[in-house]
Amino acid sequence: MTPSASEVRSTVTGIVARELGTPAETITPDLDLRTLQGADSMKVLVMISRIERTYDIEIEDEDVFSLASVNDVVRVVLATLAATTV
Repeated sequence: MTPSASEVRSTVTGIVARELGTPAETITPDLDLRTLQGADSMKVLVMISRIERTYDIEIEDEDVFSLASVNDVVRVVLATLAATTV
């Protein structure tokens, strides 16, 4: 069963918060994650890897580099899940 957008948003927010050491409540869905302190390219790759493992998916490289907000990540995760269940 495919998770809802709110479930994915909550999971992604938690992963971002853990990796960056930022309180989850300060991470809004539209916040540009690249502006968060400590969000360097290595941490972003670790976050993406953790998200991929959580949902057993592989996010395309071109999608990874276009992700800026939690909502962007949610959109890509849901699209990837939908494509793998067809």
